[in-house]
Amino acid sequence: MRAGEEISATLTPRGHELSATGVTVAYDGIDVVHDASVTLRPGDVTVLVGPNGSGKSTLLRTLARLQRARTAALAIDGTDGLALTPRQLSRRLALLTQDRPTPSGLTVRDVVEFGRYPYRGRWGGADPDGPAAVDRAMALTGVAELAERGVEHLSGGQLQRVWLAGCLAQETGVLLLDEPTNHLDLRYQIELLDLIRDLADDHGIAVGAVLHDLDQAAAVADRIVLLHQGRIIAAGLPEDVLTSERLTDAYGIRIEVGTDPLTGRLRTRAIGRHHTRSERLSTPS
Repeated sequence: MRAGEEISATLTPRGHELSATGVTVAYDGIDVVHDASVTLRPGDVTVLVGPNGSGKSTLLRTLARLQRARTAALAIDGTDGLALTPRQLSRRLALLTQDRPTPSGLTVRDVVEFGRYPYRGRWGGADPDGPAAVDRAMALTGVAELAERGVEHLSGGQLQRVWLAGCLAQETGVLLLDEPTNHLDLRYQIELLDLIRDLADDHGIAVGAVLHDLDQAAAVADRIVLLHQGRIIAAGLPEDVLTSERLTDAYGIRIEVGTDPLTGRLRTRAIGRHHTRSERLSTPS
């Protein structure tokens, strides 16, 4: 079965709204995220973009309470997110981080089952819904056939999908993804983006993701948040945020923005020295 086929219809919609206001984060006394505010709505995909060091991943980790903020207000469906216990938060929100260990001696199923920890008792009590949730998550991410394989024998792309399956097995209404297409080949990048849209469109999940590929961001997002030097400099519809002027200023390199004539989607093109040289050489004198 290809990732996401058929099985997606069995998921239950359970989206939550996550909002953060006044988020300021400091490292070693220096602010790296400045007074940022963002809202993730059920059924929407919000993508954070910006150059390296702009604060995207730090802001995402702060939304998941993995990064301590100097100031922040966090709410999930109007409830104070900072007052929730870790277990309560984990039933509402899941985060796929960039850096995860490669466990040894565990099967794919074992790792995906980690996502069920919020539903088990303190001493690992019964989780009657767990096996079905794990099977659904593995089917959605295309790793069901690897269920009994040791994770130390997987490729980077396969392991990425296994960790994502663990997040889906958690069955939360908010899903945060930090550069989820890393290590994936082209097929699985596209299938992952399709899955993200399915989770939002068909199941009402509020999805927040960090992506480096601006074209992928434009294709999958309902809203884009553009960060530069720790500040949100624009937020809104992809066509309103991903303009040549804004992207050129943020990335420090000339970026052209156009529309793909076949799909009607935004397309971006960064212009380096060799691009300019090629254009000059191809221009008749």
